[in-house]
Amino acid sequence: MYLGKDTHALSEAAFQTVLSVLTANGVKVRVQLNGGFTPTPVISHAILTHNKLQNDLSDGIVITPSHNPPEDGGIKYNSIKGGPADKDITDWVAKRANALLQNGLTKVKRFTPNEMEVSGLIESFDYINHYVDDLENVIDMKAIADAKIRIGVDPMGGSGIHYWVPIAKKYGLDITVVNPEVDPTFRFVPLDKDGRIRMDCSSPYAMNNLLALKDDFDIAVGNDPDYDRHGIVCAGSGLMNPNAYLAVAIEYLSQHRAEWPEDIQFGKTLVSSGMIDRVVNGLGCSLCEVPVGFKWYVDGLYDGVMAFGGEESAGASFLRKDASVWTTDKDGFIMALLAAEILAVTGKDPQTLYNAQVAKYGQPFYKRIDVTATPAQKAILGALDSKNVIQTELAGEAIQSVLTHAPGNGAGIGGLKVSTENGWFAARPSGTENVYKIYLESFVSEDHLAELEKEAKALVDSVLNA
Repeated sequence: MYLGKDTHALSEAAFQTVLSVLTANGVKVRVQLNGGFTPTPVISHAILTHNKLQNDLSDGIVITPSHNPPEDGGIKYNSIKGGPADKDITDWVAKRANALLQNGLTKVKRFTPNEMEVSGLIESFDYINHYVDDLENVIDMKAIADAKIRIGVDPMGGSGIHYWVPIAKKYGLDITVVNPEVDPTFRFVPLDKDGRIRMDCSSPYAMNNLLALKDDFDIAVGNDPDYDRHGIVCAGSGLMNPNAYLAVAIEYLSQHRAEWPEDIQFGKTLVSSGMIDRVVNGLGCSLCEVPVGFKWYVDGLYDGVMAFGGEESAGASFLRKDASVWTTDKDGFIMALLAAEILAVTGKDPQTLYNAQVAKYGQPFYKRIDVTATPAQKAILGALDSKNVIQTELAGEAIQSVLTHAPGNGAGIGGLKVSTENGWFAARPSGTENVYKIYLESFVSEDHLAELEKEAKALVDSVLNA
C-alpha cells in the first residue's frame, strides 16, 4: 500500500491512524522518506510503476481534503489502476465503514506506535526522486531548459512544496518558489470570495499573491494542497480560466506527441466548456464525454486509449510521450510544467493560444451557480429521464439534445444536460449540500447566457415540481 498525506492539520493525525490500522492488519506500507508529504499524483505514479514491474499488486491511500479549508480533513482510496476507485468499490467501503462505526469500532484492529515500529511493515520510500526522475518521459523538460523559461511557483503550502527544487536541479530549469512556507493554518493564502481560506488555485482571490508577481515570470503556477489541481498564470494576462487551459492543452498535445496514435481519444466532462468540443472536432480527433468525476478517466488512461482527461475544476492528466500511462489521477505538476513547455516550443503562452482559439471557434461565456434544493428534489433530479423534458426550445434556439447519460461511456450523469446549437446547461445535485448546481455556457453573448440561466432554472423547476 502506497500511503501519502497533504499539509492539512488533520492529515497527520489521520495518517497515524491509517498506519496503525494497516499494520495491525498485516499490510505493508510505503511512506515518504523522513516523514514528508506526498501528493496525490505521486501516489498514482508510484502505484502504476510498481504494478508494471511486480506481481504483488499495490494500491494506495491519500490523506487529503483537497483544496478545502484548513480545518477540513479527508481520505481517499486509489485502486491498483492508480486512480480514484469506481463506485462499486467506494460504495462497499462506505457500507463497511458505517457498519464498523455503528459497532463502536470494536472490530477494528490497531497497533500502538511501538507495535507499528517493530512490525517491519512500514518502509521508507523516496517518492520525490522516483517521480522527478521520470518527468522527462511525459514533459519536454529539455525544451523548457533550452528556452530558459522563467517559472514562478506558489505551492500554496501544499504537499508538492519539496519537489520543485529537485525538478529544477535535475533538469536545469529556472524555477523560483515564491513562498516556501508550510503552515497548517494556511494563513498566507488570501481569503476566497466568501471570506474563507480555501487553497483553490483556480480562484483569482486565493491566487492573488502569485498574480501580483505575474510579470516577474514567463509562466507562474499554483497548486492545491494535494497537488491534483493547477492554476496557470501568464505574464501580462493573469490567471487562465481552467476550461480555456484544457482546450489549449488538448490542441498542443495533439500536435506535439508524435508517438500518440491518431485515433486516440481526448476526454472531457459534461460540464466542461464546449470550446473543447469545437477544438477536438477541428483537429479531427475523437472526443469522449463522461460524467463529472476523474474516476471515469481511469480505465481510458490506464489502457492508453485516452490521451488526456480533464475537468473544469482545474484537474487533468495525460499519457507519457510514448502513449503509455503516466498517472490515472489528476496531476498538478505536469499540467503546470506543460504550460512552460507550450511557451518554450511555440513561443506563445497558453492564454495567447487560447485567444487564437476564440478567434477561430467563437467566444464562450460560461457560468456555474448553486440553487437551493431539498433532499427530495435532489433525488428527483438525480433520477431524471430525458422524457421528463418536454420543452423544444431553450433561449430562442431549438433543443438538439437532452442527456441523462454521458455519450462517451453511457454512464448516468446524476442529472441532465440540455444543448442547443450555441448553448447548453447542465444541472446536477450536490453530493454534500442541499443545492443543485447549474452549469451554463453560451457562444452568443452575456445576454444570451443570462437568458439561458433564466430558462434553465424554470425548466428544472418545472421538472422538479411535476
